[in-house]
Amino acid sequence: MKKALKIVGVVILGLAIGLIAYVFLTTPKLPEDADSVIEEVMKAEIPELVKGETGFVENEGVKTWYESIMPVGTSKGTILLFMGISNDALGWPQSFLDKFVHSGYQMIRFDYRGTGFSDWKKHDYSLTDLATDAKIILDSLNIEKANLLGISLGGMVAQEFAINFPSRTNTLISVMSSGNILDDELPPISSKIAFELIKTGIKYGIVPSEKNTIKLHLAARQILQGSADYDLDIRGLSEQVLYNLRARNGYNAGASRQHHEASYRSGSRYDKLEELKTPILIIHGSNDPFIPIEHSKKLANILPFAKTKWINNMGHDIPGNLIDTIYTVIDHTIAGSLKK
Repeated sequence: MKKALKIVGVVILGLAIGLIAYVFLTTPKLPEDADSVIEEVMKAEIPELVKGETGFVENEGVKTWYESIMPVGTSKGTILLFMGISNDALGWPQSFLDKFVHSGYQMIRFDYRGTGFSDWKKHDYSLTDLATDAKIILDSLNIEKANLLGISLGGMVAQEFAINFPSRTNTLISVMSSGNILDDELPPISSKIAFELIKTGIKYGIVPSEKNTIKLHLAARQILQGSADYDLDIRGLSEQVLYNLRARNGYNAGASRQHHEASYRSGSRYDKLEELKTPILIIHGSNDPFIPIEHSKKLANILPFAKTKWINNMGHDIPGNLIDTIYTVIDHTIAGSLKK
């Protein structure tokens, strides 16, 4: 019996070593300067990334944190931001926010349930719950209407907001998202990319140090970049992750599951979106490896009145080199809606 147990133990150990070796050898390599940039960021003073008015709202016992950043110069309106899956409010690139703020937009971002400073609840919730949280934020700030800008999962939440609160919606901007993530007529979310993200989580999660957590986020961005060719903002992303770890609540591993399940339970929004009178803009990158561009193209076919922007050399991300392009088409859409 002892001999048999030893053999089993050796086999299990061998499999574990083999699995770890496989994970380490098959995950993407980070840019050559990643280590040195991360070290510099970790030694330097963390820049303040929250500069606007902050507060909390409550919806059925759940508190949601938000930040409202006032515009520079004459106001062009308010943009309410909806981030992607398992990300908090700080997931928005600082340069992206700065572009809109310095162009005259009030920007409101918030932590989804289960992320950042918002409540981390174990119970499940819906995309409508997240949209309602956002609507209550507008109530608290006495904002009658906002332009909704959502990416990935955030695009789905923004759609739910527009459907449930059309009188509070000026424009709906859906970026690299879907009107029905389980549409069996369309290519599904990439299981290959999901597997790559899981492997990356294992590689850098074995020893969850600050440095490894930064590397985890960098590697995830590389994976979501797909075949698109552009440089990652290593310093900006490192500062964002470190700020979250040192100045906020860090990252909740359970948020991803809750967000996934909320998106799957939401079903199709095609019919309800067709009923909207709201100006709609649909943006998607041609190199998106995670949510295939066909999802946005079907949405555009169902909503023929919607404007579209298909962007070459863009993955499932907002790369710094395309911020001006994305800003311009959003700015034109909002300006056009105000003329009606």
